[in-house]
Amino acid sequence: MSAKKRVIIGILGSVLDAGFHSERWAKWRPTISLCRHADLPVDRVELLYDPAIEDLARCVSADVGRCSPATSVRRTPHAPRDPWDFAEVYAALHEFARNYPFQPHAEEYLVHITTGTHVQQICLFLLTESRHLPARLLQSSPMSGPGGRKSPEGRYTIIDLDLSQYDQLAARFGTEQREAQSFLKSGIATRNARFNELIERIEHVAIHAREPLLLSGPTGAGKSQLAQRIYELKKRRHQLSGAFVAVNCATLCGDGALSALFGHVKGAFTGAAKDRPGLLRAADGGLLFLDEIGELGLDEQALLLRALEDKRFLPFGGDAEVASDFQLIAGTNRDLPAAVRAGRFREDLLARINLWSFALPGLRERPEDIEPNLDYELEQFARRRNLRLSLPAEVRAEFVHFATAPAARWTANFRDLNACVIRLGTLAPGGRVTAALLRAEIERLQAGWAEPAPPATPSVPAPLPAVADAPARAPGLPAELDLFDQAQLACVLRVCRESSSLSAAGRRLFAATRTRRKTPNDADRLRKYLARFGLDWERCRQPTAAPG
Repeated sequence: MSAKKRVIIGILGSVLDAGFHSERWAKWRPTISLCRHADLPVDRVELLYDPAIEDLARCVSADVGRCSPATSVRRTPHAPRDPWDFAEVYAALHEFARNYPFQPHAEEYLVHITTGTHVQQICLFLLTESRHLPARLLQSSPMSGPGGRKSPEGRYTIIDLDLSQYDQLAARFGTEQREAQSFLKSGIATRNARFNELIERIEHVAIHAREPLLLSGPTGAGKSQLAQRIYELKKRRHQLSGAFVAVNCATLCGDGALSALFGHVKGAFTGAAKDRPGLLRAADGGLLFLDEIGELGLDEQALLLRALEDKRFLPFGGDAEVASDFQLIAGTNRDLPAAVRAGRFREDLLARINLWSFALPGLRERPEDIEPNLDYELEQFARRRNLRLSLPAEVRAEFVHFATAPAARWTANFRDLNACVIRLGTLAPGGRVTAALLRAEIERLQAGWAEPAPPATPSVPAPLPAVADAPARAPGLPAELDLFDQAQLACVLRVCRESSSLSAAGRRLFAATRTRRKTPNDADRLRKYLARFGLDWERCRQPTAAPG
């Protein structure tokens, strides 16, 4: 692999870099001095300068070429009206950073902070610390030679920023962090406090970590979309230069899985007419999203672990290793620790990908977020179809009431919501959803969520053994409660009868999980549970309490 080119980004010093006569070569000039060190070869200098000193900029460019012929100079006008005004200077340098075509995979960047005003130096520091400039800092200074005269070469120091030491400075970017979090949520103004805290942690880890991320959660919870957003966020920060490569591991099987992921060489198996690079190599320098990673076979898991740890692996049928440096995001709706115990998933691979683990809640667990997500889906549908889709106030209120009720199961999560909006939008006359259309859609959703009816049998089965405190069935529920539900509800009723209040019963019932909640509301959790069976606190306190 060839060495990266070295690029220095700096501001032309109107005083320190000045000099037109031959005596200038005996003077320490910061920009020129950096190109006179044998141990610091420079391929290009990006020189920001005030157009008012155009002659000096041309002279310095020529001098760089004389002392370092291999170094090119690219001059960029940089003229804030007041170089001592923080807002103006920061805005100008931020614009430069946004538009500059950084190539971190091919070039190494050093930001020279010796020249320019103090305000310009501070702004360069902040932009480097925030990774808008994907670089290290470079500081130069004069050095006395024989007789006390300053050596024209001077000396230099390269500074690696330890971001953890600059919490106070990082606070300046609170607004940008909030924008990044909103970006990860696709701009949806979510209201669920726990989900917003989760996104805040994911945003911080995504920007500061290179290790694998594990996204777990039920199908349709948004793992794929979040992985894509994380990639786009990191690419904006110049942390990734390669592609986003996504694959659902459930679609891979047998030798095809090895070939798809790791590639193969010509002749590796029947039909392998030519080499195939594979998805891991396609993700070199970028991000690989392996959804449903729990579906991978044990052989693929072993090879993936090696690729993560060594950045090298063998293509299927090959005897020469290939390299790929990618970041991994894994997705799963399975219990991977249980899969480890069952021997279906490698314990060492789980340890490797479980460093940063985030469990995405289902839509049913975020009822307060259904309405803003409905707005998002309506907007996306309108954009795709190039038409306006509207819900009258009364129709919208009816939908939100239905969608946030405990009976709304949302088994496919956001896929259910997306499909619902597509059906409503497609059938809505003139793009206006009517109450009749909404009620038909509600019936369709409820039918899809209904438990399948038990198969018909020629004879009536014998009744199950009686369970202590087992409740009678509730109207509107299936023909009878499962034995599991009977036992669980019996336990809840017993605790309620033994407790002095709804809150006391809730604290006892949820003692294990309440400590993990930022704002535990045990009474509300218990109230919602009882409502599923048509019960309230007063009724469940009665010795003969039964739903219905």
